[in-house]
Amino acid sequence: MKQKSYMRRINPKYIRIAGITVLALVVIMLIGGYIAYSKREVLLQKAIYKAKSKAKREYNLDVKIGSATFTGLSTVAFTDISVVPFQRDSLLSIKNFSVSVKILPLIFGNIKLADVVLQNGFLNLTSIKGVKNFDFLFRKKKDTTSTGNKVDLSELSNNLINEVLYKIPDNLSLHNFRMGFVDDSTKVKMLAQTAIIKDGKLASTINVNDGAATWHIDGKMVPSDKDIDVHLYAEGKKVELPFIEKKFKLKLNFDTISTKLSNVKNHSGETKIYSSWSVRNLLLNHPGLSVSDIVVPYGSIDANIFVGSNYVSLDSSSVIHLKKLIANPYLKYTLNPVKIYEAKINTGWVNAQDVFDSFPTGMFESLEGIKVTGKLNYSLKMFLNRAHLDDMVFDSRLQKDNDFKILKYGRADLGKLNNTFVYTPYEKGKPMPPHTIGPGAPNFTPLEQISPNLRNAVMTAEDPSFYTNRGFVDESIRKSIITDIKEKRFKRGGSTISMQLIKNAFLNRNKTLSRKIEEILIVWLIENNRIMSKNRMLEVYFNIIEWGRGIYGIGEASRYYFGKSPSELTIGESIYLASIVPNPKAGLYAFQPDGSLRQGLHGYFNLIGRLMAKKGLTEPDSNAYGFYSVRLREGLRKTIAPIDTAVADSLMHQTEDDGGGGVGVAAPVFEEPKKPNFFQRLFGKKDTTEAKMEKKIEETNDAIKARLKQEIEKVKAEYKLKVDNVDTAGRTKKEIKAEKNRLKDEGKEKVKELKDRMP
Repeated sequence: MKQKSYMRRINPKYIRIAGITVLALVVIMLIGGYIAYSKREVLLQKAIYKAKSKAKREYNLDVKIGSATFTGLSTVAFTDISVVPFQRDSLLSIKNFSVSVKILPLIFGNIKLADVVLQNGFLNLTSIKGVKNFDFLFRKKKDTTSTGNKVDLSELSNNLINEVLYKIPDNLSLHNFRMGFVDDSTKVKMLAQTAIIKDGKLASTINVNDGAATWHIDGKMVPSDKDIDVHLYAEGKKVELPFIEKKFKLKLNFDTISTKLSNVKNHSGETKIYSSWSVRNLLLNHPGLSVSDIVVPYGSIDANIFVGSNYVSLDSSSVIHLKKLIANPYLKYTLNPVKIYEAKINTGWVNAQDVFDSFPTGMFESLEGIKVTGKLNYSLKMFLNRAHLDDMVFDSRLQKDNDFKILKYGRADLGKLNNTFVYTPYEKGKPMPPHTIGPGAPNFTPLEQISPNLRNAVMTAEDPSFYTNRGFVDESIRKSIITDIKEKRFKRGGSTISMQLIKNAFLNRNKTLSRKIEEILIVWLIENNRIMSKNRMLEVYFNIIEWGRGIYGIGEASRYYFGKSPSELTIGESIYLASIVPNPKAGLYAFQPDGSLRQGLHGYFNLIGRLMAKKGLTEPDSNAYGFYSVRLREGLRKTIAPIDTAVADSLMHQTEDDGGGGVGVAAPVFEEPKKPNFFQRLFGKKDTTEAKMEKKIEETNDAIKARLKQEIEKVKAEYKLKVDNVDTAGRTKKEIKAEKNRLKDEGKEKVKELKDRMP
């Protein structure tokens, strides 16, 4: 009642004023609209002129348009469009193109496309002799107004996504749009015969390489609602990408690949992107992945990507599906104030058989057909702060429950090493003469007949915790990753004796990712299911590993180098043999023509000997633990040719193993100490303490690095001068460009050679 009486008390005069005001605004808007409509052709030509000038000024692009005119309230039609980069091949040409925008968003400053019609277009990408007609896309623009403020990634990503979605029209009609890419070795042609978006549905037909294949992209396309679900597949065959194979040596094909965008939210300084990808019958083949085709029947990821002001993350609510296996990943990359990398993954307790059944075909051939029971749980935690590399957190573990058992081995009999077996070593993919490993074989040596000196020296150098670990040493793996990051290359390995044994006994020598993972899995199965005893593993290890060119097993090695049985090896001979395990083919480079060891190994002998002495594995020795008593078998000395000390040390320092060495002491780092005089050797003068020796080694390596860095800077400056002063007389611009590129490549190659010499 009170409300009604209040409404009655409103003065009619105010109602009339409000009505007049609204009417005036409508009239003003109509007048403004009429003026804008009448002047729109002029405004359009001004906008085109500005766009052309900007393209010329900022990107050096010559943009031409035959005609441009309004054909409706918000529709503009263009003809004969061309875009040509300066002194480059033509980039784009379009015969007919019309576009209309939505009126309401335009009032508020947002350009959303309503309808697009395109007929007879050609996008031409070329990269000939290093000259690209699209390199302007990667050119950084100078920003003279920068205030030094950090970019807000959340805001940037939200704006970018909206810009992309706004440029996808509600309705599209595309006919005969050609796309081509040509470089020095590859040519790809595609013809989009049709591409239609209507009522939220996308359908297209793409002719690839003049009829070699027909592709289709179809599905749901409602960009205004941030709802996209599209699929790419080929007609009657797989989608193949020969361009990628030629360019990156990666063979890749699949039946169908799908991508879905469900939603995008921006709230409280964070942009959340909810998406998913899936693929069916994916085939991969790359020399770094596997020697055979890897086939994934089905794989998908529900990816929830969260972007904050200074980070990008894959949220833990994301889910990976790989056949029967499900896992929750978490990745986060923080850009500033320092770079931080975080990773987690967890499968939870899952049926063990589902894990092995979910492995992609062709990835772990030794385990194909394995039957198990029980449950497994895999988890990974990694945290790396670039400002504090040494504090890196790394924890990777595969757990089994009490019911886990191996019911049947796969293609490889994991128990074969418990009995006599035939071992066939491989060199560069070719099989060498087979060796029988077991009692009765000519060079087989039982563990108890191998000198304790050798056993202890090799375990000290390669795997000090061999008898207590389960095939892996987490701290060693962590340190290996840190070292590799610091050196920006794979320098330090983390292979235990168990891992080296499995690599030799069950796997090929191909350095691929799948082989490394397969090695880890087999080691885990053998160690955690007590398939072999530690003593038997060590015995087989000593009898199959390589000790020199064509020298396999310690029985053959001890006779080859020293003319004696393994049980007779001295402490010095044992430390020498331990030093060549990472690079056995360089074993003879350690000796001089008179059969004595090169002084470069002196520090290594002291280091290994002192570590052994600390554990009570040998007596303390002030005379380099047998270094001066080691003599190469006389019959071999005549094969030792004089060689420069630096060259010999460089050859010995290299490792053949993918990852380089074990989890104990790194491969020998050589120094050149002064040879002690007679009285020093007689009375056993100590060289230095272990700490001082290690410091000296580090200082020597640092000095070498500093010198090489100076040489690298000198080479860079030299080639920069050459590039800046190329002789241009009588040469075209393309010839000048080619000469500059040649000099740049030559300089890069010389820099690479110097970097490869870094200790």
